Amino acid sequence: MIETGSTPKQGETTILWLIKIVTGLILLILATIHLIMNHYIGSLGGLQTYSDVVRYYKTWYIPAMEAVFLVTVLTHSLIGLRGIILDLRPGEAMLKFINWAFIVLGMGFGIYGLWLLIIIAGR
Repeated sequence: MIETGSTPKQGETTILWLIKIVTGLILLILATIHLIMNHYIGSLGGLQTYSDVVRYYKTWYIPAMEAVFLVTVLTHSLIGLRGIILDLRPGEAMLKFINWAFIVLGMGFGIYGLWLLIIIAGR
């Protein structure tokens, strides 16, 4: 018999689904702003040099926007990748490992990205 109802995958929670939806909406807005500010307006005079980027990051809202963009991208992408892995129906031990691995990866990439952002904005 063919199932017609939708059932949640093992390890899928409503809160993670809601976070993925909210971060997706935030990403839509921030990615548009990022593309316009960094890749359209920012490149009107040609390719930006390192000193151009440092000067650009002196404006207080640019590092703040980029920090939110970084955290949002990391959160959305790791939850999405976790959802794809759930389709493979990993065992409980493997799912626990994946959860911790993604937390460590997300924290590591996030800390590194925010540190780099602070260093460049502070120059």
